[in-house]
Formats: sequence, C-alpha cells, structure tokens
Amino acid sequence: MALSAKATQDFVPIREIRDGVIILKDGGLRAIVLANSVNLSLKSEDEQKATIAQFQNFLNTLDFSVQISVQSRRLDIRPYLLLLENRMKVQNEPLLKLQTKEYIEFIRNFTESVSIMTKSFFVVVPYTPTTLQSDASFLDKLLSRKNAAQQQAAQQIAFEEKKSQLEERVAVISQGLGRCGINSVQLGTEEVVEVLYKVFNPGELEGKIKVA
Repeated sequence: MALSAKATQDFVPIREIRDGVIILKDGGLRAIVLANSVNLSLKSEDEQKATIAQFQNFLNTLDFSVQISVQSRRLDIRPYLLLLENRMKVQNEPLLKLQTKEYIEFIRNFTESVSIMTKSFFVVVPYTPTTLQSDASFLDKLLSRKNAAQQQAAQQIAFEEKKSQLEERVAVISQGLGRCGINSVQLGTEEVVEVLYKVFNPGELEGKIKVA
C-alpha cells in the first residue's frame, strides 16, 4: 500500500504570522524578543556577580515559561566589501585608492580563511489561551456562512484580546532584561519570518536580523 507523502508544512505547528505574532495551529501565540549580549569579561568581579544575581532574580519572578534561543550565523561581509569598492571608484587620490584596494583584498582573503560568526539571542514568549477547543468549534457552528463577516470580526477581536495578553508578557520580559543591562526589542513580522527561515534552513548561515 502506497503511503501518501506529507508536505513539510504539515509538521510545522505554525498556522500564520500576524503583526509580528506567531499563531500556532492549536491557538497559542508566540512572540520573539531579540536581546543584545553583555560581555561579562569586561566587568569587574563584583559587577559580574551583580549581573548574574539580577538575571537570576528576573527568571525567578516570571510566572510563565520562556524559551531562550541562540542562533550562530556566518557574518555576510559582502555588503561591506561592496561599500568599499564603490568608495574606491570615486577616490581621486591614487595612493588612497591603492590602499583601499589592498584593504579590500585583505578583508576578502581573511574572511575566506576564517569564519567570522555572529550570534543572535532570542527570548520566545508564549501565551496559551484557556478557552477550550470545543468552545471554538461551538462558535463556528453557531455562526452560519451568511455571517462570514461577523465571524471574521469575532475572530479578529479574539486575536486582539490574546495579543494584548501576550504583549503584557513581552513588556515584563523587556523590563526584566533592562534591569540586567540588556536591551531588547520585539521582532516584527518580517524579522520573525527570517528567524524561522533560518531555523528550518540551518545550512544557510549567512544573514543578519534587521530590526526597524
């Protein structure tokens, strides 16, 4: 008996991404917060202990679970090299043009022999509504096809309510990280799509998360 092949999307629990929010197939919501890193090596011993203690207190005060993810990517140096080449073309001083050319060759050869990696730190913030799935099915049956506009409006209202709860949790995360000296920002739709693309395509390590 032949087995029917399933598309990759069937194994991904994501239904859609709206307003920077990941909507799962089970109705749960997820937000992704991008956080910068803190170099403890540049701090004194007392500062290191204070930072670690503050981060520990921050985690202990959370009444919901979070996921911390780290992505390592190979730094794409091509835009920088293109910028240097464009500047070299408009350079009128022969010596500066020669030095710029040699510098470009040095950077190109160096990056080809050594993999320069950049790390991105993410905090995945969840929100799972307490409404039972059966309740949603009951509402779907209650609203007829003639009331499709009303049904869509009701779904949008429900999404905004759940999104509001999720944003409150994101605010808690941002404030807690801020007390630890860590800056953070919630990713928008395009940035979330890029992060997920890198997760499901680990072989493509080049790229950079850009936050508006």
